[in-house]
Amino acid sequence: MARGNQSSLSEFLLLGLSAREEQRQLLFVPFLCMYLLGVLGNLLIVLAIGSDRHLHTPMYFLLSNLSAVDACILSTTVPKMLCNIQTHSQSISFSGCLAQMYFFMLFLILDNFLLTGMAYDRFMAICHPLHYTAIMNPRVCVLMVGVPWITVSLISLLHTLLVLHLSFCSNNEIFHFFCEITYILKLSCSDTLPNEILLYLFVVVLAAVPLIGILVSYSHIISTILKIPSAGGKWKAFSTCGSHLSVVFLFYGTGLGVYLSPGSSQRSWRGSTASVMYTVVTPMLNPFIYSLRNKDMKGALMKLFSRKTLTSQKS
Repeated sequence: MARGNQSSLSEFLLLGLSAREEQRQLLFVPFLCMYLLGVLGNLLIVLAIGSDRHLHTPMYFLLSNLSAVDACILSTTVPKMLCNIQTHSQSISFSGCLAQMYFFMLFLILDNFLLTGMAYDRFMAICHPLHYTAIMNPRVCVLMVGVPWITVSLISLLHTLLVLHLSFCSNNEIFHFFCEITYILKLSCSDTLPNEILLYLFVVVLAAVPLIGILVSYSHIISTILKIPSAGGKWKAFSTCGSHLSVVFLFYGTGLGVYLSPGSSQRSWRGSTASVMYTVVTPMLNPFIYSLRNKDMKGALMKLFSRKTLTSQKS
């Protein structure tokens, strides 16, 4: 494949969520608030889990990694949007766009694997409690996080290198607020069939397979819970996976809604607006879902805040 000539295209234009400048300015405060809430909330989850020994379990180890990845997703897309709004600019450099595309793919796919790992953890805890400690040992937990990190990093790098070999002509307008690979491929004036085939192949493997794993795990979980004779036992079992199930519905519901809707085409504001749900709103809401629906997390956060308060008073 011949290397494309990028000298004629040194930057892309991120047209954002609106064609009107005054509307884009109105988006600055709400997106800044969502960004700060999301990043601070997810970092608090990580700190609370790390500081409480009672939460050093497989479930919370995976949750802390999920929160860290969610904070990274927000930091990959929103700051550039906020910067462009403040500077009244829409441009992003070619290299900056590729970097944003790489990290967004990396963290989004990692979310898939972490949610799948958490579903498997709940499956083992509820359906096979006697074998839980033996199977969900620290080595397995590290592998459940480490292997996806390495694999997804290489896959995202491969997609980025393939984009580097494409030619881009005069059209550099992206109808989105960040650089997403499907939008970039549609701007290329060279053959993108190899890129698209590889992209759809990995979407099936890295998105559909984890989703199937989650559905299979929860089908067994629900079946096991329904066999519990007492209502109190059923509620206790379900409460241990209620937060995760809420996040799964929110993440996959909004993501699939964007990509399967007719409005997700390249030249559509509807697609970029709808994508805010899974790229910004979902990572922002995850900390609140886990902290409000989980007594252990509430206790850990209260301990964290009380410790900070005592430290500030002593100083």
